[in-house]
Amino acid sequence: MSAMRVVVTGATGNVGTSVLDALARDEAVESIVGVARRLPDLVLPKTSWRAADVATDDLATIFEGADCVIHLAWLIQPGRDLETLEAVNVEGSARVFAAVAAAGVGSLVHASSVGAYSPGPKDRRVDEDWPAEGIPSAYYARQKAEVERRLDLFELAAPDVRVVRLRPALIFKRAAASAIRRLFVGPLLPSPLARRSLIALVPDVDRLVFQAVHSSDVGEAYRLAATGDARGPFNIASEPVLDPRTLADALGARPVPFHAGALRALADVSWRLHLQPTEPGWLDMARAVPVMDTTRARRELGWTPTRGADEALLELIEGIRDGADFPTPPLARGTGGPLRAKELLTGVGSRP
Repeated sequence: MSAMRVVVTGATGNVGTSVLDALARDEAVESIVGVARRLPDLVLPKTSWRAADVATDDLATIFEGADCVIHLAWLIQPGRDLETLEAVNVEGSARVFAAVAAAGVGSLVHASSVGAYSPGPKDRRVDEDWPAEGIPSAYYARQKAEVERRLDLFELAAPDVRVVRLRPALIFKRAAASAIRRLFVGPLLPSPLARRSLIALVPDVDRLVFQAVHSSDVGEAYRLAATGDARGPFNIASEPVLDPRTLADALGARPVPFHAGALRALADVSWRLHLQPTEPGWLDMARAVPVMDTTRARRELGWTPTRGADEALLELIEGIRDGADFPTPPLARGTGGPLRAKELLTGVGSRP
């Protein structure tokens, strides 16, 4: 396909900015429309901007004339306001799907997640046929699984639309460091403490084994999905799998046995006390989701990651230390306000 027009929802975030970069480098892509609630003062190749909230605004008009819609828009916070998250993440996604059909768009690429999977093994890899019912105690996983069910119904109702769903592992890059620190760690961590030399111990927790991937590699996966003819779900992750020993080696630290229940209790107490914004369901999800096999993405999408999972994690840690950011509202260092005052005044994980 030549002279493609691609619309990207959630275009200003960690993944969205990488997707815009990957699409702009593709000669088959003529124009890109980046959709976001808060528009950046930023000029990017081939890209024009449209302000819209997927939960409330008219989307079909924005999608008209598009060859593909890549749906990335998703809220992580406010994690204490599940009603708001449901309205944007679940109902907003359903509105995107309906608008794709109404506008006659030929292809839809949806951002799912490893979090959509049901509990699975850590000692072997699973392919895309593993059940995707989510992790009951994690709101993120529940909502990702629910949106996949909505997408199943959409595929039945709109068989002429080519649908791709990507299920990436944890996604890191240096330019997203300020945003990831704000969303998951909160305002109380002094950035200079995020350095390898100060991380002496890694908790060796049963089943705390996870995968990661660099954001630029995820952007490339979305480009391949948007411009190709593949259909269906694809696991996206880099090597190596990150278990406590691998993490310790990467950080130059020592793995120390730690009881999973104690770690969860610590996460729960600190979350309830508003010391950090990450509810304990995220830990449950990390321990429960299976290790993914990425053979299908490599074979059918032609996707090959260029950076290791450990490399992506170290880049993120160094970015947090340096206060690295990118000039879009979700990623900019100043979004949290001077001395992170906005983060503190709005409540840790309570409001956007």
